[in-house]
Amino acid sequence: MLNFHGWEMPIQYSGIIDEHINTRTNVSLFDVSHMGRFEVKGLDAYDCLQMLITNDLSKLIDNQALYSPMCDDNGGIIDDLIIYMIKREKFIVVVNASNREKDLEWIVKHSKSATVENISDKIALLALQGPLAQNLLQKAVVDTNLDRLKPFDLVITNIFGNDCMISRTGYTGEDGFELFFDSSKIDIWNKLIQIGSRFNIKPAGLGARDTLRLEAGLMLYGNDINENTTPLEVPLKWTIKFEKKEFIGKKALATQQVNRKLVGFEILEKRIPRHGNEVLIDGQEMGFVTSGSFSPTLKKSIGFCFVPIYVLPNQLIKISIGGKSYSAKVSSSTRFYKRK
Repeated sequence: MLNFHGWEMPIQYSGIIDEHINTRTNVSLFDVSHMGRFEVKGLDAYDCLQMLITNDLSKLIDNQALYSPMCDDNGGIIDDLIIYMIKREKFIVVVNASNREKDLEWIVKHSKSATVENISDKIALLALQGPLAQNLLQKAVVDTNLDRLKPFDLVITNIFGNDCMISRTGYTGEDGFELFFDSSKIDIWNKLIQIGSRFNIKPAGLGARDTLRLEAGLMLYGNDINENTTPLEVPLKWTIKFEKKEFIGKKALATQQVNRKLVGFEILEKRIPRHGNEVLIDGQEMGFVTSGSFSPTLKKSIGFCFVPIYVLPNQLIKISIGGKSYSAKVSSSTRFYKRK
């Protein structure tokens, strides 16, 4: 167990590698109720959120979700979040646990007349992830055909007789679902584990969640991105919709001179990189590791690091670990794994 931003969280149950592999091959259940959840509603809800994010809410119809950074006036990333549009006047915003208070204050500051409520303690959030997730969940959600739920779609339904919002989202690189329901209905976890036995379900903790997202090229706030990082310096340029009339940070991003970038790399020797390790190019410190781990799927050590903009894929670099430098190769992408 670990104190994670005020939450007592499981690092592992049966073991990080075991849980990781099970998520890639069967199905795993994650309790992610530590994430912040806000309800934003009212006539100004759409305009409020559209101004706050770099991505474009106009792409959504009712019952769809969108990933986006939320930036400050300088283009620095306040947080990366997922916005669930139930309808134009009602949204659920999921933010990182470490940023809950900061994000709430920022959204309220720019809310106009929209109502912003922190519903984190009222609503539980579970993530059911893996290639067998749909088969399992369909047993629990008999009134909804999950085949119709496309990635980043959501549906208001019920599970085991309880009201539940289900979205086809997650942060593991696998197919899966996230379940929002009244936090007093804690038996839903036990029931999913029970009916999931035939699908080899296992509970999974923070350790596997971290290795899974790293393989899938998904960034972690506080490690890979923060307020001193802009979406142009990491693989999030695709989320910046400059065609939008206005959003906070637009001017700064439009004029930014980018001189560094976040890249993926693999260690060519038997060492595991960690956050903060120095990146050496021609013997000079030219960047640092933001995330690193052993990849249970690829059976090698991988990570993300910042390097100068001129560094190319397949270029050899050195990673300083424990006072010694080890050979590494820059990857063609930050995405090491893509499900079939």
